[in-house]
Amino acid sequence: MKKLLSLRFGLILLFGLAFNMFPVHEAKACDIDFEILKGKKDKYEKGDIIIIKVKVKLTHRTCPEAIKKTKFKMNGLKVLGATKWKQLSAMEYERKLKLEVEGTKDGKLIFNAVRTCDKDGGFGSLKLEAVPVE
Repeated sequence: MKKLLSLRFGLILLFGLAFNMFPVHEAKACDIDFEILKGKKDKYEKGDIIIIKVKVKLTHRTCPEAIKKTKFKMNGLKVLGATKWKQLSAMEYERKLKLEVEGTKDGKLIFNAVRTCDKDGGFGSLKLEAVPVE
């Protein structure tokens, strides 16, 4: 009986350690990255112009959603212009956007890209600091 309890305790301990050593990571169907091409600063002011590149890499072979269905949501920024999506490879796309800083009361600027599909979609966020506006 003691051996059986010892064995059970040992197995429970072993599984507990295994789950802590190999945590479950959320898998997304798309990787979305940002790069500031022009206008990079530590702190932005109202009226500043920023040019960014959004890169979307599909991690599944087939995606039911077109790249054009990528949604952009922003806080404290306004899109002045954008290029069309450019396909870099079978699974990779990029697009450049020209943004104007409008500012926020808390000085936090946020630019999000969101893709929604039945394979968990994708999400990317660019967070910048700005001088707060009234």
